[in-house]
Amino acid sequence: MTKLAIIGGTGLNKIPDLEITHREVCHTPFGEPSAALTHGRIAGSEVVFLPRHGATHTIPPHRVNYRANLWALHHIGVDSVIGVAAVGGITSEMAPGRIVIPDQIIDYTFGRDHTIYEKDLQHVTHIDFTYPYCQQLRQRLIDAANNSGVGCVDAATYGATQGPRLETAAEVTRMERDGCDIVGMTGMPEAALAREFELCYASCAVVANWGAGKQQESISMKDIEKNLIVGMEQARKLLTILLRESA
Repeated sequence: MTKLAIIGGTGLNKIPDLEITHREVCHTPFGEPSAALTHGRIAGSEVVFLPRHGATHTIPPHRVNYRANLWALHHIGVDSVIGVAAVGGITSEMAPGRIVIPDQIIDYTFGRDHTIYEKDLQHVTHIDFTYPYCQQLRQRLIDAANNSGVGCVDAATYGATQGPRLETAAEVTRMERDGCDIVGMTGMPEAALAREFELCYASCAVVANWGAGKQQESISMKDIEKNLIVGMEQARKLLTILLRESA
């Protein structure tokens, strides 16, 4: 039976619908995960929840211990992971409040611990990352979005930036030329590490704001928070439907 985990991003530090059964502290070869793993049930299905930025949202994106997070989930038997993330919209379809299920990613991050294949190797290990997201899990998210009435953009390229600052207008223009539709700070190395651990991984992105230079006004943290309240509620609804269909 599939054991699913949800990694919550900005705006999703906890899931109100989660009936908690217990919490589990994991110690990993890569250090401590962002928080204890919360085990519970949603709509009758077992799920594990991990807040990416910590229980009180204190870990910035470039300091998240992605390796420890994915190691811990793999260690307890999780085989599928949904990474929920707040993103900025670049192309015209990616308006604030939209749910996006990306199918590709471009990595602009640097200096992050991005692989488990570094030390004490018997041989050099490469992974195929042609299609960075698990198509089966992506389709489940798309179906749940449609069945819940939330709807979604069912394909997009996610541009992963270093953070924690937001991007410049020139950077967003470059990313659009590169083919990016949305921009976020946590998509990598999370997706690649999930592949190294042989986890079925997909992203559920919530557009919180227009990317830099995509509107005349400057980016407002107040507007981001307002959009995330609406968008993350939509994401929770989608996830509940997905889990109900899995029960």
